[in-house]
Amino acid sequence: MADYEELYTTSAINTNGRNGKSYLTDGSFSVDIATPKEMGGSGKGTNPEQLFALGYSACFNSALDLVKRQAKIKDTALVRLTVHMYKAKTDADFKLSVDIEVGVENQSIEVAQALAEKTHHVCPYSKAVDGNIDVKLTGVTYESLADK
Repeated sequence: MADYEELYTTSAINTNGRNGKSYLTDGSFSVDIATPKEMGGSGKGTNPEQLFALGYSACFNSALDLVKRQAKIKDTALVRLTVHMYKAKTDADFKLSVDIEVGVENQSIEVAQALAEKTHHVCPYSKAVDGNIDVKLTGVTYESLADK
């Protein structure tokens, strides 16, 4: 990291894993964590995959703002990020994949796709998961995301 200047640091604590509580050490956010019903839990709380989707989508959209500015595009963008959890059939091995849909108001699907691909090389979350999880990027119409 010698070529980088640190801009920000944060820290979180979790108690009891997927059936507990997670909170930021600065006191600004806490959340009850629960295993999803689909995985045998109560589903009465937020799960790590949901938190990952929230964080990654926000980071990606912020990086997209930079890419749009470079392309002189001022239109609003929406990002839907879907996290998939998989379990190997033979043992206790788990894997994630992510679908990222990008829609930019007043822009074509092709422009949205090109912006998504450029953003994927800028976003810190995308860099962190590169080579570790499958990521599918799809340009879509802005309206298709605005309606959801």
